[in-house]
Amino acid sequence: MTVRQVTRIAAARGGLRVDWAELWAYRDLLYFLTWRDVKVRYKQTALGVAWAVLQPVAAMLVFSVFFGLLARLPSDGVPYPVFAYAALVPWTFFANAVIQGSNSLVDQEALLTKVYFPRLLAPTAAVLAGLIDVAIAAVVLIAMLLIYGIVPTLALLTIPLFLVLACVTALAVAIWLSALNVRFRDVRYTLPFLVQIWLFASPVVYPSSLVPAPWNLLYALNPMASVIDGFRWALLGTAEFPGLRLLVSLAVVALLLVGGLRYFRSVERSFADAI
Repeated sequence: MTVRQVTRIAAARGGLRVDWAELWAYRDLLYFLTWRDVKVRYKQTALGVAWAVLQPVAAMLVFSVFFGLLARLPSDGVPYPVFAYAALVPWTFFANAVIQGSNSLVDQEALLTKVYFPRLLAPTAAVLAGLIDVAIAAVVLIAMLLIYGIVPTLALLTIPLFLVLACVTALAVAIWLSALNVRFRDVRYTLPFLVQIWLFASPVVYPSSLVPAPWNLLYALNPMASVIDGFRWALLGTAEFPGLRLLVSLAVVALLLVGGLRYFRSVERSFADAI
């Protein structure tokens, strides 16, 4: 008599602990999902990767007219267009990463219900895919610096650190919202509103120097404020180094990430049923 062996593939049991070894074992799948997200984003589009530039450039032009020319908001002594665009490069990445990452599990319903893989790979791949857009948008930023005669200092070398902070912040938020989105589809509809509010709560169209001193620590609870100030400090030499704000932002991101991972793990087993 032939004995049939049945192998059951499922998430490892271990409470709320993240299995980092398992995530590393699936690194090839992470690369595949990231590259697939990049290709799907621009598939059958007339302008292709040009959308990575058009979005921040269009926003920069609108902000320059309404906030720079008409409202005459200060720009720390640099031309308003480059002041705004230096903030829009990390902000556009963050906004798109949060939206794509939050919808990643729902968008991959067919994959989630058929095969097992670490579910954390879905929002992580969506966030990493946005880094391609940053690289493309940075080309325009370099051109603007040359046009306006702005020469960055050695502080430019810190840009990757602030980009990592933006990436981890987007991932922490996406982990929370992607898990919530599986159970509550209202999340998809509230995302654009949330991102819009977050935009004006960050120093994108205005310098953080306008924020009153007593509000500085409260303002630092928004990690993107430190990221944007860091970009402007490194590229334009305008804002001061975030300093204490950066430390507060790092603590906030750490809490968001740890809390998000614990919540994600606690509901991960029900994704295939709830989706």
